[in-house]
Amino acid sequence: MRQPQGTAASPGQLTTALRELRDRTGLSLAALAARTPYSKSAWHRYLTGAKHPPRSAVEALARLSGADPDPALALWDAVGAPPSAAAGTGPDPESGPGRASGPESPHRSGSRPRFQSGSRPAWVGRLPLLTVLVLPAAVTAMAAPLLMSSPGRPAGARVVVAAPRCHGASCQGELPDASACAGDARTQSAVSGTSYTVRLRYSPSCRTVWSQVRVRGAVAREISVRMGGNVLSATYAAGDTSGDTSPMLGVSSPRGVEACAEVEGKLACTGLGPDAPVHP
Repeated sequence: MRQPQGTAASPGQLTTALRELRDRTGLSLAALAARTPYSKSAWHRYLTGAKHPPRSAVEALARLSGADPDPALALWDAVGAPPSAAAGTGPDPESGPGRASGPESPHRSGSRPRFQSGSRPAWVGRLPLLTVLVLPAAVTAMAAPLLMSSPGRPAGARVVVAAPRCHGASCQGELPDASACAGDARTQSAVSGTSYTVRLRYSPSCRTVWSQVRVRGAVAREISVRMGGNVLSATYAAGDTSGDTSPMLGVSSPRGVEACAEVEGKLACTGLGPDAPVHP
C-alpha cells in the first residue's frame, strides 16, 4: 500500500514490507544473493532492520516477488535514506562476497564470530570492539561469587554462582555467558523450524536481552537482536559449534524486542509484543 505523500514512515514499516516481499518470492537468503548484487549477510541485515537498504535493493526485491515496486519505494522515500544508502545505484559496499560483517574478535576458544552493530551507544562506538568482549576465563577470575545454600543439599553445602558483571547499558555489546547474565535468563518467545530454534532471552538481573539459536548440525548462522533502531548481531562459522548468541542489548523490559537468526539461508524471527506478559 502506497504511503500517503508527506507522511512519515518508520523503519519498522519498511522492514515489514521487505519481509512480505521476500515471503512472496519464496527465495532463501542464498537465492536472493544469487539473483541480486547483495550478499546473504546484507539481505539478513535489510530484512531484520539492522541496516537501511539501498533503494536499488528494495526495487530488486519487489521485482523478484512480481509486485509493483512503487509502494515499497514510496515507503523507502518516506523513511528517508541515510547518506550511505541514498544513492542506491549499486551494491552495498558491505555486501560483496567474503566481506566481514564487522571487526572480528575472539569469543570462545577456537571461535571467531563476527559482530555487527546497527546503532550502539556513543561510548561503545568510541572503543575497539575487543574492549567490550570478555573471555569466559576472565569472568571466572573477575566476577564476585554469590554463595547460596541450595535446598536438598547437605548442611553447609553451598552453590557458587557468578554475579553479573554488568547491568543495563553497561552490558551493551557484551555476550551473556561472558558477563554471567545467562544464569537467570528466561525465554520470552521462541520459534522453531526443522533444523533450528530461535529464542528471545531476557536476564532480569542484568536487564538485558539477546537472541539465542540452537541448530541441528554444523551450519553457519547469523544471529541478531533488535529493539527499534538499536540492533546487534554476530556471525558464527559452521565450524564453531559453541557460539549460539547475539551480543546483548540493555533494556528496561523485553517488550518490543525481536530476536532473529539466519540459518542455511532461512530467516526466522520471534519477539515479544508491547503488551505481552513478561515471563518471570
